[in-house]
Amino acid sequence: MIIITITIIIIIIIIITITIIIIIMIIITTIITITITIITIITIIIIIITITIIIIIITIIIIKSKVNIQPLLLASCLFFAVFGSVRGANGTVPLVLWHGMGDSCCNPLSMGAVKKMVEIKIPGIYVLSLEIGKTVVEDTENGFFMNVNDQVSLVCDTLARDPQLKEGYNAMGFSQGGQFLRAVAQRCPSPPMRNLISIGGQHQGVYGLPNCPGQSSHICDWIRKMLNSGAYTGLVQNHLVQAQYWHDPLNEELYRNHSLFLADINQERVLNESYKKNLQALRSFVMVKFLRDSMVEPIDSEWFGFYKPGQAKETETLQESVLYKEDRLGLQALDKAGKLVFLSSDGDHLQFTDAWFNANILPYLH
Repeated sequence: MIIITITIIIIIIIIITITIIIIIMIIITTIITITITIITIITIIIIIITITIIIIIITIIIIKSKVNIQPLLLASCLFFAVFGSVRGANGTVPLVLWHGMGDSCCNPLSMGAVKKMVEIKIPGIYVLSLEIGKTVVEDTENGFFMNVNDQVSLVCDTLARDPQLKEGYNAMGFSQGGQFLRAVAQRCPSPPMRNLISIGGQHQGVYGLPNCPGQSSHICDWIRKMLNSGAYTGLVQNHLVQAQYWHDPLNEELYRNHSLFLADINQERVLNESYKKNLQALRSFVMVKFLRDSMVEPIDSEWFGFYKPGQAKETETLQESVLYKEDRLGLQALDKAGKLVFLSSDGDHLQFTDAWFNANILPYLH
């Protein structure tokens, strides 16, 4: 009887400890993202008191009635197994990052800084910043020259082999990393992606390359020449990343027939039901548009809009597009279910403040 009582007490202590940790994390997150109200504090206190009273009552009943507690112990084990699998050992959801053109996984001024910021905001979180290649230099080069479909396959394999991600993860892609991670969501449902956050991604592609990041201007000058001279030729499509999401509204048929990447994931050629099903499994698909973007043309692509067919001046929203109306990708269904989120930042490409990130993005990382 003493052993049983001690076992029950240990279980109770563990449950109370986990509960307190969760509540503390909620309070910390709330402090970061919004102002704590008196109602929030009172609610948390009531939850703590209620849980404590219930646990004490159950313990007294069990001890006095000498009930067989094996079912209780089994239930407790199942509870911890399920809890651990859903939220991870420390109650956080892993995060996968994919950088944009001209960047790398670990640049301390960009992706490295984002990774560190998230780790500070969400203590204990596992953050995987994808490196496409064996070195940072190779990672950067692959953002220009490695076949996108091969990159997506490599990432799918990396995620599938990572034990920390087996129960699910959130994904956040920057610039072209946004549409690349959407391809991962559509093609590789295991491990499951929960929330997809696209920061300035170009989901209907680009028709123009007006600016370049960092020190890559000479590369971008060459890219412009390649795109203008023959974006849909086999050589350019296979070896130039930006050509694989180049969307020429003046030559829609050429785009549909020869785009190796974007036309496929946007269901422009054939309808792949698994793409639609897998994308609809997301809890949220968050798209961020930068209102003063000087790199992406048209910026509407960051919200899945694009030029109206046959010209390159007037744009249409996602909701006005054939892709949405025919619901070939499941975006209309996602929208009606409240899973599509359209956010904006009043800045240039990928320019946002910590305060904006905390208020708008951080809630989707829990």
